[in-house]
Amino acid sequence: MKLLTRLVVATSLLATHAATAQTLALPPPVAAALATVRPADLEAHVRYLADDRLRGRLPGTPGYQLAVDYVTSQFKKNGVAPAGDQGTYTQKVRLRRAFVEPGPVASYQPATGPAQPLAYGSAITVYPNPGQAEVAVANASLVFAGYGISAPELKYDDYAGLDARGKVVVITRQVPRQFADNERQYFTDLRTVLETAARHGAVGVLLAAAHADAHLLEFPKGVVSALGPDGQVGVSRSYAPGSAQLVAPISAATLQQLFAGAGSDTAQALRALRGGRAASQPLVGRFSARYRSRYQDVDSYNVVGKITGSDPKLRAEYVVHSAHLDHLGVGPAINGDSIFNGAHDNATGVASVLEISKLYAGLQQKPKRSVLFVLVTGEEMGLLGSAYFAKFPTVPKAALVADINTDMPTIIAPLLAVVPLGADHSSLLNEVKLAADYLKLSIEPDPEPTQNRFIRSDQYSFVVQGVPALHIKYGNKTADGKNNLSETVQQWRAVTYHKQQDNFVGGTFDWAAGAQYARLNFLIGYQVAQGVGRPTWNKGDFFGTRFGK
Repeated sequence: MKLLTRLVVATSLLATHAATAQTLALPPPVAAALATVRPADLEAHVRYLADDRLRGRLPGTPGYQLAVDYVTSQFKKNGVAPAGDQGTYTQKVRLRRAFVEPGPVASYQPATGPAQPLAYGSAITVYPNPGQAEVAVANASLVFAGYGISAPELKYDDYAGLDARGKVVVITRQVPRQFADNERQYFTDLRTVLETAARHGAVGVLLAAAHADAHLLEFPKGVVSALGPDGQVGVSRSYAPGSAQLVAPISAATLQQLFAGAGSDTAQALRALRGGRAASQPLVGRFSARYRSRYQDVDSYNVVGKITGSDPKLRAEYVVHSAHLDHLGVGPAINGDSIFNGAHDNATGVASVLEISKLYAGLQQKPKRSVLFVLVTGEEMGLLGSAYFAKFPTVPKAALVADINTDMPTIIAPLLAVVPLGADHSSLLNEVKLAADYLKLSIEPDPEPTQNRFIRSDQYSFVVQGVPALHIKYGNKTADGKNNLSETVQQWRAVTYHKQQDNFVGGTFDWAAGAQYARLNFLIGYQVAQGVGRPTWNKGDFFGTRFGK
């Protein structure tokens, strides 16, 4: 986010927050219920979910099934009804891990002279294809399509005047700086790039490395997608049914090779792009490639519970509280530890949702709308479980009104301020402000906007299905007034995040902060569940305009 935009967002959040005259008036039983959230209960959940016996909760393994069984038992204990498949607490998600078989071949045929082989691993690699075991592109024409963005509404279109039908599109993965964060995040997402190419008739997409010294992506552990109810690929971050079947990263040197004889060289084209001008053009050579993919399919599960609302009409609508249940499994040992226990990521988020479910279940007078508690699989594989649920929910899709997601709340210090990622896109910011005021928490803008955190966790799966969503993260405020918590968190992440060091034993936790996170997320969801109207996207909001039909 540009500095001016960041200042505007910060000023808007703080000014609106300060100007809020309305206060949250809770029914006395609801207010009293907040005190029942006990730090020790969150600690107990995390102790179990991060235990070595669960072997890092990798989807499709016995350790992940132990986690499924645990949260199911907690829902039953809390009095939460099943809302999964066929009256159970689970929704089956069939995961497909696709690998590239040895021996891919690719070549470039210049306008004159013999074909030039492209060395696999240094000049080109390929994404495994989860929907088509054999991919072959023969002697296809090439076109350069800049960033691969088609956004006429933003007065920018790399495909304007470019004929990509039946051709292989070449795209640079350099960052388009002329777009604001939201637009850049969406348009440079690989799935968006592939869908855009497919709409223009491309048969393949070559993704040119952004820097000369960049290593090409390879996939020794495969790429995971989820199969839909029809057995075809239903959810993927690197493949979309009907999209270009060949997806291949190429080096910066290969990009230069493909530009031989073109109307401009790569330096001119990339300079134009950095200046905000499209530089699309046909390339004179032809491209061929052939490879095969193999698959490993496993069944994993989302866990879904429900509290039925009290209003005869509004109970048919649902507020979702979500968190991902999976983590990374087992890897090479570091200091004798090979298990990615995922205590913070995301046993703490699951613990929060379990305690939130207990709050709702304990209310004698339930909120008007129904509430779903969705603990999803495959987040670490590309938001697969949440994307599957949001696309194929166990309730009518149109009945989903909001998602409040919890992913690694980072409870390592007292909770004094929060960053409501995504709330500023919709009316959900109102509920956040009221809940934060009630708990005497400050609201702050995202301290790390370049991390693109809004589209990197499960709330984004709901957004692309048109459902307003948010994700509460820690703020920067500290008790000593230094207000530098983000620095502490960055230091902690450097040695803990996605590492074997994210353990319960020996880990750093502030369980009282965890209890406040649970109360805050509950209060946000409770207000939505009690509200007369559904949450709405802000007028003109990028995500609302694109997805909120």
